[in-house]
Amino acid sequence: MNLRRLVVPALVCALGACSEPNPQPTTATDPTSGATIDDEAFRRRRRDMTPPEPTDLATAPDLGTAPAPAPDLAPGPVPSDGGTSAPSPAACPAPTTATASSTTPGIIRTPNPTIRNVTVEWLITGDSNNDGVVSVRYRPQGATTWRAGMPLRRTPAGSNLGFSWANRHAGSLFDLQPDTTYEVELALRDPDGGCDTRTVTVRTRAIPAPSPTGTVRAVTPATFSSIANSANPGDILDLAAGTYAGFTFGRDGQPGSPIVIRSTAGAIVNGNVELGGRHDVILTGLDVRGRIRFNGSRNVAITKNRVTTTSDGIVTYTRAEDCYVADNVVTGATAWDPSSLGVNGTNVGEGILVTGPGHVVEHNRVSGFRDCLSLLEESEAVDQFSIDFIENDASVCADDGIEADFCFHDCRVLRNRFTNVFMGMSSQPGLGGPTYFIRNVAYNVVYQAFKLQRSSVGDVALHNTIVKSGDANSVFTGDPIDRALFRNNLFIGGPGGTYGGYSSGSGDVIDIATATATCDLDYDALGSTAGTFTGKLGAARFSDLAGLQSTTTEKHARRIDLSVFSSTVAYPAQPYPALSPADLRLRPTGAAVDVGVVIPNVNDGFAGAAPDVGAYEAGAALPTYGPR
Repeated sequence: MNLRRLVVPALVCALGACSEPNPQPTTATDPTSGATIDDEAFRRRRRDMTPPEPTDLATAPDLGTAPAPAPDLAPGPVPSDGGTSAPSPAACPAPTTATASSTTPGIIRTPNPTIRNVTVEWLITGDSNNDGVVSVRYRPQGATTWRAGMPLRRTPAGSNLGFSWANRHAGSLFDLQPDTTYEVELALRDPDGGCDTRTVTVRTRAIPAPSPTGTVRAVTPATFSSIANSANPGDILDLAAGTYAGFTFGRDGQPGSPIVIRSTAGAIVNGNVELGGRHDVILTGLDVRGRIRFNGSRNVAITKNRVTTTSDGIVTYTRAEDCYVADNVVTGATAWDPSSLGVNGTNVGEGILVTGPGHVVEHNRVSGFRDCLSLLEESEAVDQFSIDFIENDASVCADDGIEADFCFHDCRVLRNRFTNVFMGMSSQPGLGGPTYFIRNVAYNVVYQAFKLQRSSVGDVALHNTIVKSGDANSVFTGDPIDRALFRNNLFIGGPGGTYGGYSSGSGDVIDIATATATCDLDYDALGSTAGTFTGKLGAARFSDLAGLQSTTTEKHARRIDLSVFSSTVAYPAQPYPALSPADLRLRPTGAAVDVGVVIPNVNDGFAGAAPDVGAYEAGAALPTYGPR
């Protein structure tokens, strides 16, 4: 048996038609019912593995011919605040007669702005050849200088696994200021006809906080139930030291006046905490010996808690909206052992799991789960767009470091650190995209750095750093991968092995045989401690750097090795026992410095002649992974 291509029988789901513009199965779980879900049974039926690879690879798509070029990522000059300034777009020419290949602009949407990021969708009709471009510039309302954003991603209408999505341009603005109104100017230009420039305003959310005029109410284990049952908007329930029973909270706050349940004295909750159906509630500073679940909630914040569990950590299994999960330490019961690997391993629990739009999951430390960070799958996936996973520290994830599966669009996986994971980052599948993976680091990945399976569409991987055993950048699937964009990533692999029945490969730098001609990979730095430089991308096979550059879209690829790092980085030849996180910052004079391409609003403020590849600009401080 070829263990690199193990197959799990597909599960059959009957999913209904979808409403536009976001994919939506008609059989989705009722987002407000709060009905009990057998969480563990549901997770056990989730698909993880891949269909077999095609037997005739000669029929695989050829990446020797590049797709239509991506929008020019070269920016204007850099203003003093580190952003990329943007001139006014060119004026529209006189309109022409519409054809199938020309674009007719539709409505613009900015659904569920988060605290620091904004989603933009521009629905269209036409553009059958997919060559329309939407450039972006933005500024705080009242400012005079426009800054360039990354162009929106062209997303043709499509469908997969019972979900469908509209014909559109979609994308995100990154790293904005909280609670700030922005003007966003969008310029649509189609060389076949179709031209429009529009400006919209959108406001980021504020970081959840207690009301400055809230009433503090002292709470003990003996008085908790009576005070909790009479809590009013703005109340701050201050839990004294002691052990409290698990509880279901049944009161709501109001916007600007949340109900706060907090402890600064080390209160222990011995059991589960249920926040189902709640809105405008903050839970902070508790030591929870069980699960926190917030099914069907809205504007709930779960912060600075310590959660120790033998099942799930912090989860919602029905649609919630605009929730904030930050600065928690979440520890599960899964061990780092070959028997734990994969969907059928002896693993348990989801560390942090969300479904629904607008969530921010940031600065958590999560370890000891099947999936450390996760979305829902199949018909349970509801409105999974505008979701942020930022600067989390995840380790001992026996299946996925992050399972961003069934992202409808604009899920943003930014600056996270993954250590000791079976799969690094999963998009199985992306439903049109974009699904962003930007400036993440992953060390000691056993199987695949990116799991782009089940016909994933629209994945965007920028400035990630991966050091793993086996193949450096591999996707073992028989399904096509469409419209993926890779830029400025750093991958190092080497000799692999077989762990828990899964082979990590022999050290190819790329093994992505089913990438179609709609995929665009370039400016990536690749290496293998095996001393070879081999692999395949689409139908192209190569045995050296020149072959990769001449036969694929990786025209500006670089060959690197472990000497690019400023610290000594051990190659994870044996994934077990668990390894400590590695410092993967670059050596200032190494081969990964000044060789990337500029991407506005992603690598603004780079030092040197060009951006560096990988997650870190040389000389930069490490992000604050985990709790602040």
